[in-house]
Amino acid sequence: MPKSLLEQLPEIVANGRRQAEKILESLESRHRVSLQTREWVLPSKDSSATDWIQGAARQDRLAQSEQDAWVNRLIYGDNLLAMAALLAGDERTPSLRGRVDLIYIDPPFDSKADYRTKVTLPGVELEQKPTVIEQFAYSDTWADGTASYLAMITPRLILMRELLADTGSIYVHLDWHVGHYVKLVLDDVFGKDNFVNELLWRSANAHNDSNRYGNIHNGIYFYQKSSLRFWSGAYKAHENPEKVFKHFDEKGSYQDVDLTAPGGRGPRYIWKGFERNWLVTMDNMQKLEDEKRLHYSSSGLVRRKMYQSESKGITVQSIWDDIGTGVEGRSAGYGYDTAKPPSLLDRIIRASCPEGGIVADFNGGSGTTAAVAEKLGRRWITTDLGKPACMIMRKRLIDQSARPFLYQAIGDYQVEAAKVTLGREFRIGDLSQIVLSLYGAQSLPAEFNPQRNLGQIAGLDLGPRKSSKTLVLADSPNKLTGIATLKKAIAQRDNLLGGWDRVVVLGWNFEPSIGQDITALNDNRLEVLVIPPDLLDRLKKKGGIDKLRGQVRFSSLQYLTIHPVERTGNTADEHLTVKLRNYVLLSPEAINLDDANRQKLQAVMNQEPLALIEYWAVDPDYDGKVFRSVWQDYRGNTANDDDALRVVTHARLTVPHKTGPRRVCVRAVDVFGFEAEVVTTVAEAVQ
Repeated sequence: MPKSLLEQLPEIVANGRRQAEKILESLESRHRVSLQTREWVLPSKDSSATDWIQGAARQDRLAQSEQDAWVNRLIYGDNLLAMAALLAGDERTPSLRGRVDLIYIDPPFDSKADYRTKVTLPGVELEQKPTVIEQFAYSDTWADGTASYLAMITPRLILMRELLADTGSIYVHLDWHVGHYVKLVLDDVFGKDNFVNELLWRSANAHNDSNRYGNIHNGIYFYQKSSLRFWSGAYKAHENPEKVFKHFDEKGSYQDVDLTAPGGRGPRYIWKGFERNWLVTMDNMQKLEDEKRLHYSSSGLVRRKMYQSESKGITVQSIWDDIGTGVEGRSAGYGYDTAKPPSLLDRIIRASCPEGGIVADFNGGSGTTAAVAEKLGRRWITTDLGKPACMIMRKRLIDQSARPFLYQAIGDYQVEAAKVTLGREFRIGDLSQIVLSLYGAQSLPAEFNPQRNLGQIAGLDLGPRKSSKTLVLADSPNKLTGIATLKKAIAQRDNLLGGWDRVVVLGWNFEPSIGQDITALNDNRLEVLVIPPDLLDRLKKKGGIDKLRGQVRFSSLQYLTIHPVERTGNTADEHLTVKLRNYVLLSPEAINLDDANRQKLQAVMNQEPLALIEYWAVDPDYDGKVFRSVWQDYRGNTANDDDALRVVTHARLTVPHKTGPRRVCVRAVDVFGFEAEVVTTVAEAVQ
């Protein structure tokens, strides 16, 4: 007889602890997980109303933000790896172990949720299925059901506890599907004595269910790291203040508040003929009298005056039915059906995070936590595994003119995934062998292939009479494939074993300028293909190479082209005009679309390729390392035009004068999350 979920729970938690302990042990190793900065965002969206004052303010913020010790972070990738990287620290930010003031998470919990993404293009709507990576991360209908869900969340909760300060709190937002099971895990991880509240949020309005009570609430489990927890209280406004603050004096309206101590616990004395146990000492009672802060009833009973101007409102209880429902969240959530209303996060952050404190949300979704934290002057970190979610969050934060923030990704994601699939002792060469095999190539002999990343198409005879001359290079997942790799591959093609007719480079991650680099090389005997980013997850799901062979598509790259950049003015300020020319999506087969949706996409690609761009940004002084965007436009930005489905195709920037050439970088992200980049050098304007 199979074990019940409660019987499995101790083993699930024990396994989760072991997984978390391995991650914590690896933090000091040379191969610890790191974060790669993809974009340093200085929010400055294109606007028809942009003027020189806004331009000057932009430059001031640019200069100031580079001096700041802290920069907020939007992280794309598995939150387990993101937390490992935050615990490890990096050259910019020390380890955040014990430094986070508040964590709010809203992990997926609805087993009937539809995780497909709708992509609206001019005249057509596409329906994109989630990648295998996203299916693994977001679906709670895995083979083992709720047991798998608990196995997923346990090590993550342990790492969250490590990140929390001793004064910190965590709020875990769930519903009836898994909430009470997760509470058992929370009791184990944080300690049963550190459970503070179960909060009931009315997530929906009343509705009729034919065979049960209407289900209209979610549960939020509130835990503290320790008894040192920060708490500023939570209050809501009086519904009818005129009935509460019904007395008046020269200081304004007030209510009279009882000064009698409950249960006989306060000091006992006689005041104005009344003997009581009071809430205040006799000295403080006299002080209130001197300040005219006492109210006497018609019978002479003494009470304290509480002025409306001093009142914080009514103390909030554990049932929250006053701050909007999921309808408000959807209207503010940029298209996410599960988005939470800003008022919900406003209450939580105000109550449990000090001003200037750090708020983290490791299931970022539509970005409500980061947006509210930004508004309230708190520092923030948010992560999500979905590229659509990260694009939404980036646009939302730019939309509200957030402080500068970093958009980062997990470094070495495939390496970490390989450790899970192949074991912690795997080598990069093992992974390269798998990639070569799935591409249909045989590994070259060891004496010519010390890194085990070179292959030949199956059937090649290494003797004098070769039947094929195609060399295949599987690049490493722990670096970005760029011009250096391409030049090395060309050299090996021309020299290794007497030379080859062509070379194919298979890469995991690419420099955004890779399309421009390929064009500049102008070598028709070079082909560059993309290794599917979910290959290892598919390998794990299918159960081995043999079952996956023949089903893997290695896709071509996409690239962006622009018109020559115009540069005018050479006094205090100068102007740059950047115009998009074309965007080519060479790998539509890599997108998880059915045939009908792929045909719709192809029609848009043929007719209006720039309509595929979701977001683009400009760095007028690119250093070749960090892309600093100081101008952005994106679909949905109607501050510059009325077209919510297209970006503007040209940018005009006013920047401080610079002597000599400028290195301008333009980066675009399409509606599917693919990135492309152009770097160009612009000579100084001649007057």
